[in-house]
Amino acid sequence: MRAWWVWLCAGGALPVARPFRVWRGGGLLSILIVCACAPTVLPPGPAVTRPALEDGGFVAADGARLPVRAWMPRNGDPKAVIVALHGFNDYSNFFAEPGAFLAGQGLAAYAYDQRGFGEAPNRGLWPGSRAFVDDLKAVTAAVRGRHPGVPLYLLGESMGGAVIMVAMTDADAPDVDGVILAAPAVWGRTAMPWYQRAALFAASHTMPALRVTGQGLKIKASDNNEMLRALGRDPLVIKETRIDAISGLTNLMDSALESAFAFDASALILIGERDEIIPSDPTRLLIRRLPRNGRHRYRLAFYANGYHMLLRDLQAETVWKDIAAWIADTAAPLPSAADKRAAAERARRSLAGGGAGQHRR
Repeated sequence: MRAWWVWLCAGGALPVARPFRVWRGGGLLSILIVCACAPTVLPPGPAVTRPALEDGGFVAADGARLPVRAWMPRNGDPKAVIVALHGFNDYSNFFAEPGAFLAGQGLAAYAYDQRGFGEAPNRGLWPGSRAFVDDLKAVTAAVRGRHPGVPLYLLGESMGGAVIMVAMTDADAPDVDGVILAAPAVWGRTAMPWYQRAALFAASHTMPALRVTGQGLKIKASDNNEMLRALGRDPLVIKETRIDAISGLTNLMDSALESAFAFDASALILIGERDEIIPSDPTRLLIRRLPRNGRHRYRLAFYANGYHMLLRDLQAETVWKDIAAWIADTAAPLPSAADKRAAAERARRSLAGGGAGQHRR
């Protein structure tokens, strides 16, 4: 029986695994006994230097250099600054077109390759959720130091959104004015059927180094086919993913979904109603868990023709304009009216007793 598959390519590119069959009964037990081993996690080393933002890169405390791309307004100082985090298997280039557009609106943006991705150290190996969170805090502090007094926002796509959610619920959360979460990766174990949880555990503890691809999966990450083909040709986008990296991603999504209870930041949450990567049930669970009486307001935006890769879909400019408008005035309606659509859908589901969230696919 087909008991497990990897469904997710948060950053954009393509799904990261093909279906495979799990052995039953004694066969599986024998494998667990003979081949049991722990997933590989490669955390940062000890602190050896002071973190620093340089031209083209960020040097972390352990000396690791994370490549950084930046987009600056041509005229004058930026009205606001964004630190952008890519998704799983992607890298900082995910923000090339949004960054250029937003720079034209007077906003500055920085995006960096997270550990294990792009041209960052230890490509393909999972560094642990805490490493991502600590790097985000350090990069954010460095960007804040470079642009003192300028409003600062975090933007995360999929896995990047999960990192931001965890960071913002820490006691020493980044000092920012707001966050933008684009299709946040929250498919934690709570939202998985038991057989997916069991198979993921078995696979990550028997064959953690096995690399899997997205061949054979009929999952549409975006309606922008030209962009998807370009990602397929890009050597910095990971195409073959280790099982233990997928397990690590699931741990991060667990933490992100759990953090929703305490998430209390000014936030714009962008959801594509045609998202085939993150199922609708975990997204609805996320929305139900968000505090209703926190100090800050959060804004939901539902895009009827939006896929997982909202920032690079064919209608991406609509999303970019909403982001710029929200940063300019977090209380004003979005130009696309995607926030009104979200409010109407939530009201409809509430009246129908279906809870809050996006359309069921």
